[in-house]
Amino acid sequence: MNESSSALSKCLQLGDAPASAPPRKHPPRTRPRAGAHEDPSLLLTITVIGVTVLVLVLKSMNSRRREPITLRDPEAKYPLPLIEKEEISHNTRRFRFGLPSPDHVLGLPVGNYVQLLAKIDNELVVRAYTPVSSDDDRGFVDLIIKIYFKNVHPQYPEGGKMTQYLENMKIGETIFFRGPKGRLFYHGPGNLGIRPDQTSEPKKKLADHLGMIAGGTGITPMLQLIRHITKDPSDMTRMSLIFANQTEEDILVRKELEEIARTHPDQFNLWYTLDRPPIGWKYSSGFITADMIKEHLPPPGKSTLILVCGPPPLIQKAAHPNLEKLGYTQDMIFTY
Repeated sequence: MNESSSALSKCLQLGDAPASAPPRKHPPRTRPRAGAHEDPSLLLTITVIGVTVLVLVLKSMNSRRREPITLRDPEAKYPLPLIEKEEISHNTRRFRFGLPSPDHVLGLPVGNYVQLLAKIDNELVVRAYTPVSSDDDRGFVDLIIKIYFKNVHPQYPEGGKMTQYLENMKIGETIFFRGPKGRLFYHGPGNLGIRPDQTSEPKKKLADHLGMIAGGTGITPMLQLIRHITKDPSDMTRMSLIFANQTEEDILVRKELEEIARTHPDQFNLWYTLDRPPIGWKYSSGFITADMIKEHLPPPGKSTLILVCGPPPLIQKAAHPNLEKLGYTQDMIFTY
């Protein structure tokens, strides 16, 4: 009830107003518009949104705090213990090394690699490897490595020093890691940075189609990129891979590669070539040729980049000569 209505009521009760007095006309009362402080449902909605945003921010901050980086200094050496070893084939192993805590990530940019260091026969041996795990994995890093045993290859009767050292490591023993290392950086959809050398600043390279030539364990840097790109729904960069091996049994991570090709048919193309193919083999055989590259990799162009990784014969006798023959320029080729 407003003040004038209240006063009239009092007058009528006391008999002060004449009986014949006409009733006063009052404008219709309108309810004031409710503000946020007067509307319970609106206030509740704002409160819920605010609390939700705060929780997400705090979770993000806590997540970052829970993800300490292992490779903080690219020149430092970090001793990491072997915690698991899996036999993938007669000469290939997956080695899992533990990080300093279950919450640690390795801290390796996509496109980079690590170095392993060990003193073998009184000599410091350093080898480069690309992990097949990523910074989505906490507490460990995985390497897939082919073991070069003694007296297997006539040109290398002593085998590989580092790979045999790793093969003989016991669970719990440590080896030094160093990194990140590398000249290639993948920043996002089709956006790469490439250093001309280890000391130069990266130069920007835009590519909408990545061609890949890999031999043996040279698949690991390609797998790192393939996994990263295909798990990002916003990244539509296309990839085409020629994967060379000696025998069908030597094809590493075949199941995963073929699953990616099946689930991303418009983004990832896969082709094999074998030195010794089985009967009925439906892919190529022998060394990588110009015709093979022309048929299965993107043509030369400003938005094309061909990545090459594998043993020296594949790089020097197959990949580079045939790429140059087909007109790929140096800025279209990157060799790990």
